[in-house]
Amino acid sequence: MNLHWISNRIIGVRDCFRAHIDNFRIKKKLFVLYVFCVLVPLVLTDSFIIYVVFHSEQVARQHSMENVANAVSYNFVSHVESAAEMARNLYINRSLNEFLAKEYDDALEYVMAYYTYFQKSIFDAGMSSNNIGIKLYTDNETIIKGGKCNNMASIRESDWYQELETSGGAKSLFFLYDDSHSPVIEAERKIIFVRRMDYYSYSDSYEKMLVLTLNYGNMASDLIKMNYGMPVYICSGDTVLLSNAGNSVRKNFEKYDDTVKGAYIQEMSLYGQNFMIYVQPPKISALEEIKKNLTIIMLLLIVNIALPFVLVREINRSFSVRIGRLSDVFNRIEEEKLIEIEETDGKDEIGELMCNYNRMVRRVNSLIQTIYIAKMKEQEMLVARQNAELLALHSQINPHFLFNALESIRMHSILKNEQETAEMVESLALLQRQYIEWGNDFVEIKEEMEFVEAYLDLQKYRFGNRLSYKLDVEERCENYRIPKLTVVTFVENACVHGIESKSKPGWIFVRIYEQEDSLCLEIEDTGRGMEEQAMNTLQFRMENANLEMLKDKGRVGTVNACLRLKMMSHDRVSFEVDGEYGIGTMIQMKIPLTCL
Repeated sequence: MNLHWISNRIIGVRDCFRAHIDNFRIKKKLFVLYVFCVLVPLVLTDSFIIYVVFHSEQVARQHSMENVANAVSYNFVSHVESAAEMARNLYINRSLNEFLAKEYDDALEYVMAYYTYFQKSIFDAGMSSNNIGIKLYTDNETIIKGGKCNNMASIRESDWYQELETSGGAKSLFFLYDDSHSPVIEAERKIIFVRRMDYYSYSDSYEKMLVLTLNYGNMASDLIKMNYGMPVYICSGDTVLLSNAGNSVRKNFEKYDDTVKGAYIQEMSLYGQNFMIYVQPPKISALEEIKKNLTIIMLLLIVNIALPFVLVREINRSFSVRIGRLSDVFNRIEEEKLIEIEETDGKDEIGELMCNYNRMVRRVNSLIQTIYIAKMKEQEMLVARQNAELLALHSQINPHFLFNALESIRMHSILKNEQETAEMVESLALLQRQYIEWGNDFVEIKEEMEFVEAYLDLQKYRFGNRLSYKLDVEERCENYRIPKLTVVTFVENACVHGIESKSKPGWIFVRIYEQEDSLCLEIEDTGRGMEEQAMNTLQFRMENANLEMLKDKGRVGTVNACLRLKMMSHDRVSFEVDGEYGIGTMIQMKIPLTCL
């Protein structure tokens, strides 16, 4: 009876849900879907998985880091104790103490004694196997500095000696960066074990010190070879002494990065020094952790699928069919005429969208013909306007520099009675023909450079030694076509406003080359140059050249050339003006190769 009642209640709730879901706003539907199918399952599942995975990993990682710290501590202590044992043997060595305490009559006697003790004895053979360097210091003035023996004065000012004196100890371990002999001897990291040689102090009054230098490179290499799989640092305070993350013997000790969280720390005290061993946790592999807990994860996924499946099925029924209708008509949008949706139902956003789509289709179909005809007329007007602008540009070409050249030729002819006038007139005629013949506004660069050279020859005749020029054109650029007189216009400006305004000799350089995907035109002069404000004004006029500027009186040649370049490249040409007053000016134009 109870089961039948429960079943009826469930069916009643489901039918009520289906009756109202079509009228729900999509926002409400998505909210229900998100809360019950995404948010709640994910929060529960992820919380449990994260707790299980990371808790177990944290325990295992902590134990592993503890084992690593113990192994590192054991290895480090072994190296140090090896040196300490050697120091103990030398400390109680009577013959060594007698050698250091003996007062020698002269240098020869000391050298012979040194040779006998260190070279003929088994001293070196016994110590070299440990790969540990030995230095002995004494204030016995009859001992000559050199080899394994040195004077105490050489270490009294060292930091480690001062620290040993302050502590009052007899032996200690020090890590230091020895740059005392740099740059003659390259600075390096060192580990030294020091011990006072005072075992037989009752028989002599000399202060003696034993310094054993451990092999820093070997200790660092051993730490790396252990291959712990996690970063390990042996520190003194915040200074890293040894690490398996890399040790540069030639660089000073670095600081430990204490921002890393979760590191295992183990303290260690050895021969008067306190050390800290930091073992940082390894990077966690999410895939490995998932594999370890795959059974639990699969169980949780099954639970998460059941509720989302029921809710998604019911919500999907509400809008998937209608969205399918919309998708069908949108897939046919490439046809000449848009198709209306035959059935529209529901009061939610999808139903409203279907109704609005039908209204849009009716409106668009009625406007297609009108818009198409208007677009064709607009294209025709655009072509006509561009042709008119080009004709206007042609009429604005200003050949005033030809009159300057003619005047120069005339004055030279009158004053000097030279026959070169004919050659200059021939060059001028070449230029004049280019200004008159506007059948084609585009010329190849090699032809344009012929005009440039003819013009510069005329100006060379005019200025004499005051003008020199150099033309540099890459061979592969010669066949590109550009608007006629583009380069000549800027060369004219360089002559008139650069060289002519400067009393000293000057140069004009014309360079044409390819750079990346652009054709570069450069015109540079060493004339008077321009003030910064004048350069900014010129840059603005070049970048914003238009027909209205051509109506202004004055210098319009540059605007004309720039406007034709902009029209040719569909406004993709770039301009740059650079220079300095009193030094010269350079103008650069870059045209994309795809526009040529």
